Amino acid sequence: MRILLVEDDHHLGDSIRQALLQQQYTVEWVNEGNMAEMVIRQDHFDAVIMDVGLPQKSGIDVIHTIRNIGIHTPIIILTARDSTEDRIRGLDAGADDYLTKPFAIDELSARLRALMRRSTGRTNPLIKHGEIVMDPAAHIISLKGQSLSLPRREFSLMEMLLNNVGKVVSRTQIVESLYTWDEEIDSNALEVHVHQLRKKFGSKLICTVRGVGYMVPSDH
Repeated sequence: MRILLVEDDHHLGDSIRQALLQQQYTVEWVNEGNMAEMVIRQDHFDAVIMDVGLPQKSGIDVIHTIRNIGIHTPIIILTARDSTEDRIRGLDAGADDYLTKPFAIDELSARLRALMRRSTGRTNPLIKHGEIVMDPAAHIISLKGQSLSLPRREFSLMEMLLNNVGKVVSRTQIVESLYTWDEEIDSNALEVHVHQLRKKFGSKLICTVRGVGYMVPSDH
């Protein structure tokens, strides 16, 4: 899951970023409102964690702007403001959830997973496809009841494809979700990940849509 973190407190932002990276997320981090708006307009994210009190443009104003132009990326407001009025303002601006500081990183992660389930139309925390069962919260996946160990990026790629069964996921979207802006990417890295998944789950699970990306067919 690719997350945009918008937080101007350097110590807190770095702590949240490191904690989410350890929980298998791909995290990009910006520290002011105008930059956040520009990045959300240009890039794909599965969810945004948005502080309210930001330099240049407030988190509430950023949310208003991106919602008004039709961007529906799930947003969690993260702020020290905990009055009922502040919560109402954030939710009415277009945020999907609200978490006050201080908070537990496990709760933030659980709320992110809940947003992803809603955005993909799932109610079950487990992702099931044929004889594959995935538990994103526990980072566990099994085939025919046999647990398999996947490195972080393979697990994230499989989660993305299983959340979009029957739909083509573009190469660009996959690469952006697996790698952060500052990471070096080998030209054949994505093909290697797909190859490894096919070895573990069968060669017919993931189809290549030449020139576009990859998909898991709905009838697999």
